[in-house]
Amino acid sequence: MRPLFSALKWLYPGMKVKRWLLLIPIGVFAILVGVVFLANVNVLDYMDRAAVFAYGRFGIRLNQPATLIPISLASIAFGLVLIFIAIKQVIGSITSVISPQNKGKLADIIYQKRYLSQGHNIVVIGGGTGLSTLLRGLKTYTSNIVAIVTVTDDGGSSGILRRDLGMAPPGDIRNCLVALADAEPLMTELFQYRFGAGGKGLEGHSFGNLLIAAMSSITGDFEKAVKETSKVLAIRGRVLPSTVTAVTLQAEMEDGTLVEGETSIAESPLAIRNIHLHPSNVQPLEEAIQAIGLADLIVIGPGSVYTSVIPNLLVPGIAEALHNSRAIKMYVCNVMTQHGETDHYAASDHVKAVMRHAEGRLFHYVLVNRQAPSAGLLVKYRSEGADLVHPDVEKVRELGFRPVLGDFISQTTVVRHDSEKLAEAIMRLAY
Repeated sequence: MRPLFSALKWLYPGMKVKRWLLLIPIGVFAILVGVVFLANVNVLDYMDRAAVFAYGRFGIRLNQPATLIPISLASIAFGLVLIFIAIKQVIGSITSVISPQNKGKLADIIYQKRYLSQGHNIVVIGGGTGLSTLLRGLKTYTSNIVAIVTVTDDGGSSGILRRDLGMAPPGDIRNCLVALADAEPLMTELFQYRFGAGGKGLEGHSFGNLLIAAMSSITGDFEKAVKETSKVLAIRGRVLPSTVTAVTLQAEMEDGTLVEGETSIAESPLAIRNIHLHPSNVQPLEEAIQAIGLADLIVIGPGSVYTSVIPNLLVPGIAEALHNSRAIKMYVCNVMTQHGETDHYAASDHVKAVMRHAEGRLFHYVLVNRQAPSAGLLVKYRSEGADLVHPDVEKVRELGFRPVLGDFISQTTVVRHDSEKLAEAIMRLAY
């Protein structure tokens, strides 16, 4: 009986749908009258009485085809118009309450969600701004996206929350959540809002990081906190940390010294020889392993190769799952080198670094940008110790990979991947 009582609520005062629901049976009746007239069917002699009345009052002969057919068709058309208006107004009334900003666009929203829900199962592995840029493009093709994100960040707001609260750093995860968000623009801006110097104790923190920290405290589980935050932003897909264990990044430098912490590694003037996790026996997130196994397409990168991409592959079980996966797998090479991390690296050097730490070939394709940025931007980057990653595609081929070349960059005040160009190239391989 409960469903019946719930359905009766449509008739409550103030619902603003009763008048439109009433139009539907009126429209159905008009259609039936038209069909009856058109078929020349007598219904309990009412049609004969109607014919006599119409002739006596208006001089119209309903039994004549020339008169009967237009009246019948008009009645059917009138009924259909009434039903269309009723359904349109009911939908408008509902969407004006549930989603005011999308009033009149319900059909578009449903079509989009249905279309995206049938898209490829894509797993993206990495961290930093590179990963969020890619996700922003991919979400226009499918909602079946799983982003596996590194949790070794120890700088800025994430580092403070990590040290003070003992939680996993939320910064990279927050960026990915915002990139996949289907919420209102104001909500996404709120998540990225960073407190300035005026807020005592809050300076440098982003609102999104604080919300994830609060959610983690309420739920007692960082993984669950990320899931609940995903609902707030109505994201297309899922964002998963590669591990929920507190882990620190360690680097063996070219002179044999050991540098600990992602920030210290990035700031070191020495070249990186190898990267390690401490502790090394952390557990991967089971959902991440399952997602890799179910993927149609796996994308590794873009992002800082040593501090964003490789740390995910060092979590026990993830590299093995990638080796066993039958999905199409690709690596997206960075556009620019990073001072102190990948100085003078060409595309093949990035690939070698990933292979060395993953103990083998994890992917089939390497996406390499071949478009040079403007001369002004190159000068700016070179003054900061960075340069364009040289697209040495022949060496990439010699390593056993298929290079995918193209113009994948966006040039503003910085040089980054263009989310639309990158997603289009990746989906072209998927199809």
